[in-house]
Amino acid sequence: MRSLALTLLLSVTGLTQASEGTDTQTQVYFGDTHLHTTYSFDAFLNQNFTADPDTSYRWAKGEPVIHPFNRTRVQIGTPLDFLVVSDHAEMLGVMRAIRGETIQWEDVGLYASFKRWLAVRQLNEALDEGTGRAFFARFLPKSAAVKGGDPVADINNNIGGIAIFGDTSNTSSDAWEDIIGAAERHNEPGVFTSLLGWEWSSLPTGANLHRIVVTPDGGDKASQYIPFGSDQSQYPEDLWQWLADTGERTNSRFISIPHNSNISKGYMFAETTVKGQPITADYARTRMKWEPITEVTQIKGDSETHAKFSPDDEFADFETYDYYIQTTKNNTEISPGDYIRPALKLGLALEQKVGANPYKFGFIGSTDAHSGLASPEENNFQGKMAADSTPETKAPALGNPTGASGWDMSASGLAAVWASENSREAIYAAFKRKETYATSGPRLRVQFFAGWDFPAGAEASDDFAAIGYQHGVPMGGDLAGTDSGAAPQFLVRAVKDPVDANLDRVQMVKGWVDAAGEQHEMVYNIDWSGDRQLDADGKLPAVGNTVDLKSARYTNTIGQAEFAVKWKDPDFDPAQSAFYYARVLQIPTPRNGLYDSLALGLDSPPRGAKAIQERAYTSPVWYTPQ
Repeated sequence: MRSLALTLLLSVTGLTQASEGTDTQTQVYFGDTHLHTTYSFDAFLNQNFTADPDTSYRWAKGEPVIHPFNRTRVQIGTPLDFLVVSDHAEMLGVMRAIRGETIQWEDVGLYASFKRWLAVRQLNEALDEGTGRAFFARFLPKSAAVKGGDPVADINNNIGGIAIFGDTSNTSSDAWEDIIGAAERHNEPGVFTSLLGWEWSSLPTGANLHRIVVTPDGGDKASQYIPFGSDQSQYPEDLWQWLADTGERTNSRFISIPHNSNISKGYMFAETTVKGQPITADYARTRMKWEPITEVTQIKGDSETHAKFSPDDEFADFETYDYYIQTTKNNTEISPGDYIRPALKLGLALEQKVGANPYKFGFIGSTDAHSGLASPEENNFQGKMAADSTPETKAPALGNPTGASGWDMSASGLAAVWASENSREAIYAAFKRKETYATSGPRLRVQFFAGWDFPAGAEASDDFAAIGYQHGVPMGGDLAGTDSGAAPQFLVRAVKDPVDANLDRVQMVKGWVDAAGEQHEMVYNIDWSGDRQLDADGKLPAVGNTVDLKSARYTNTIGQAEFAVKWKDPDFDPAQSAFYYARVLQIPTPRNGLYDSLALGLDSPPRGAKAIQERAYTSPVWYTPQ
C-alpha cells in the first residue's frame, strides 16, 4: 500500500531497537537452535560420517567446508549469528565410536555380548552397503496398540533396542566433551555465539515429543553432567525435573524447546498431560518455566496451523508434513494438539479454567538438519540427512519406513532474536522473555509492539522502536487491561531480506476465548503491496507469481521491500482474553525441489510444490482483562 524510505532498516545487520526500560540498543540476530552432527546416531546412519561440531560452526560462520556425503566444497549463502549443536542425547556418539572402534564396552555377560557383537556386525555391513537407514529403522517405535491413552505406557512402546549395546555412558561422555570443546573454541562474543545444547528425543509409539535443551552456560558447568535422554525417561515432566535438579546441583540454567508438534499425534499441546492427567495450574507454571518458546517451522514441516482447524485462513496449509517417525504405516490423523495456533487458544481456555496458561510461548524457527550444515536457504539446501542432499538421492531410500522423501522437505527455518548483543547471555535472555520470532528461512526483519495509544505517525517514525517500548510492549509481552474500554493498537514494521524476495503482505492473527469458554480466531490483512483491495470478507487477491518454472528464477517486480503499519483491533471485546501475532508473507519464490528437478532434467518435482511463499511469525502478545 505504501513504500517508506526507512534507511536505518536497510543494512544487513542494522535493524535495531531500544531495549525496554534501558538506553541499550538491541539488534536482531539470526541463528539455528536445532542442528545435528555426526555424533547423532541417526545422522551417522544416514551417512554423515564426517561433519562434526567444528564443521558445523565453520559452516555457520560462512567458511567453506566439505560436504559429508557428496564430498564437494559447500558454503552457506549468508552466515548465521548463532548456532546450537543439538545432537541426540540417546546413544550420543555411539554409532561413530562403534564404526571407529573407539567404543568403550562394558561387560554384559556372554549371551548379551554375542547379541551385541551381532548387532555391531550388522551395523558395519549396513554402513558398508549404504543401507544405514534400514539399520536405523530397527530403533524406531511401532504405532500404539490402543488408540488414545498414555503412549509411554502403551504395550507397543519401545525405544528400539538401545539396550542391546549396554551402558554406553562413557562413550557419550567423551562425545559430550568434544561437543563442549568445539562450542568453546568457536564462541566469539560480539561476533558469533555458540550455545551448548542437545535433543531429548522422546518418541513413544511414534508420537513426537522432542525437545531441544539449551543452556547459556559454558563448558565448566556443562562438563558436570551428561545430557539427559529419553532412554532415561520419555515423560516431559521428568526432563523438567532433571533440569531443575541439575541446575541446582551445578548452578546451570536451561530452557527446553518443543519441536515438530505437527507429528506429535496430538500429544504436544493436548488438553491433558502425556499421562492423561488433567492439566493443573502447577503443571502449567512448570511447563512455562522451562518452555518459554517453541519451534514453529523447520525442515519436517510447519506447525503454525492446519486448514482443518483454520478453514478461513487461506495460508494455513504451509509445508504440511504427513510422516510419523515409526516403523508402521503412517495413517496420519490431524489433531488440534499438533498445532500452535490451536494450542494458543487452548491455553487461554485452560487459564480461564485452572488459573494458569501452559501454552503461553514465543516462536522460533530452526532447521533440524542432520547433515551438520544449517541450511535454511532454498537455493542452497543441503538436505535433512546427508544422504538426501543431492538431486539424485532425494527419493525415499530402501528401508525408510516413514515414507518421507527429500522432495517433501523445505529448507526451513531460522530463529530470530532481539538482543542487546551477540552473546550467550543476551540471546538466552531474549529466549526467556520471548522477544523472538520465526522465519521459514529468509532473514525478514520484523518489529512488533502492542499498546493502547501510540502517537500519530508512530509507524513511520525513525523512533519506531523507542515509541513502541515507551507506549507498549514488544512481541512476547503481556498487555494488561485498562478501564478505558479502548481497543489495543499494534505497530508492525517488516523489511525484506536484502538478498531475497519482496514482501506480499502483513497479517494479524488473533485468537480469543469468549465468556462461555468457546475458542475463536481471525486473520486480518493489515498492510499489503500494490493497489489490491479487500473483498467483503477481508480477503485480498493473490500478489502474483514471477517464478519461471523452466529456470527456477524469479523477479522482484511484484511486492515491496518493506511495510510499516499501525493497526487497531476492530472487533475488540475488553472482557475477552486474547493473543495477537503478526505474520509476514513474501512473494512466491522457487522451492528447493524445483531447482533439483530441473537439474535432473525433469519437468517438475516428483513430490512437493514448485514454489514456496516464505514467511515470518512474531511471538504473540497476550491481552488479559482487568
